[in-house]
Amino acid sequence: MMNSLWIAKTGMSAQQTQMDVVSHNLSNVSTTGYKRQSAVFEDLIYQNLRQVGAQADEQNVLPTGMHLGLGVRTVATTRNFTQGTPLESGKELDVAISGDGFFQIQMPDGTTAYTRDGTFSRSATGQLVTAGGYPLLDGITVPQDATKLSISKSGIVSVTVPGNAQPQQIGQLNTASFINPAGLEPIGENLYRESAASGAPQAGTPGTNNLGTVMQGFLESSNVNVVEELVQMIQTQRAYEMNSKAISTSDQMLAKLSQL
Repeated sequence: MMNSLWIAKTGMSAQQTQMDVVSHNLSNVSTTGYKRQSAVFEDLIYQNLRQVGAQADEQNVLPTGMHLGLGVRTVATTRNFTQGTPLESGKELDVAISGDGFFQIQMPDGTTAYTRDGTFSRSATGQLVTAGGYPLLDGITVPQDATKLSISKSGIVSVTVPGNAQPQQIGQLNTASFINPAGLEPIGENLYRESAASGAPQAGTPGTNNLGTVMQGFLESSNVNVVEELVQMIQTQRAYEMNSKAISTSDQMLAKLSQL
């Protein structure tokens, strides 16, 4: 009987984790380039009370076994990297990726981070940086006197300067992809880090080698569906309540047994 208390406890713990994940998704519904998470569960070890295929007698074997499960646990959280809706911002430094790929960001410690958030700005020296102030790995610097900046679908960055009507190319915006993007390690600030699970990055020109193209003047919205998250929240709440009810019922049964 005590097993039921522990099993229901693991169920409540798992549903609490599920609620945490849903809450995180809803809190980031307006975060540029955010990819929704989902919790992954697995059943715990079983008590093998009767082995499948054991001998029932000299001539017959048991067709089924007797295995009592001990509950559930959260084994992972995965990310859904489906494309978010591109929203037009009209800003020349806002860039969205249409398709697969990540922008490459130079971190202060010399490592490279990756993001789908193309909210770029110019630093005091004209360098293209993220909203957090981290420069692009491509090292693109916009001249101070530039009057217009354009980014082609293939990532070519060009500017127009006074006295020269012909646009001048100042850099190439490259992107990178991963065999398993779900294996990237999130580090906050809309950034991810390469891991052993993600595989090595495959960098290249947008529009080549299965890399998506870039869209100037657009930002990729979060791929969180509010309706789906609210339905998931209701299901999680009901499951939590049922596990709580199982604990209450087990406690009542134990109280009656103790009176016998």
